[in-house]
Amino acid sequence: MPKLKANDPFAEPRGKLLTPRFVISLLLIVVGIAWIVFYYAAVRPDPSVIPLPKAGGPKFMADLEDWNYLIGFGALFLGLALAAHPSTPLGRGRGVVVGMLGCFILGLLWICTFYVISDDPSRIWVFNDLGQKNLFVGIAFMAVGFAYATRWE
Repeated sequence: MPKLKANDPFAEPRGKLLTPRFVISLLLIVVGIAWIVFYYAAVRPDPSVIPLPKAGGPKFMADLEDWNYLIGFGALFLGLALAAHPSTPLGRGRGVVVGMLGCFILGLLWICTFYVISDDPSRIWVFNDLGQKNLFVGIAFMAVGFAYATRWE
């Protein structure tokens, strides 16, 4: 079997695994998911589950109400988009395909799940709060997938 040369276009480029950009991307993704989960589980009042007189704390987060989802999903999508750079493992080689297909499939599943449960979205977390904004989330996953698609060779 012939050995691939360094300038061969089919050779998979190698690089460091943990670059500063990738660490920041991972941090943004984790913070975004944690923000959404914390808001939904601890801050958001749900009188059908636990009768609370008012929203939980911290107060600034309770005051933001649905803007918390924009902050959480914004951090998540920003982290995914930052990871679509050649200096990160998801921005080169097979990582591009994984990131692109992963985002496309997640977006498609998000939208399809919303349409299937749209009659009664109260059964699934986050979907019940977002309503029609679930379409924005699914489309945003697909938009981030296109950021990976521009890196595909």
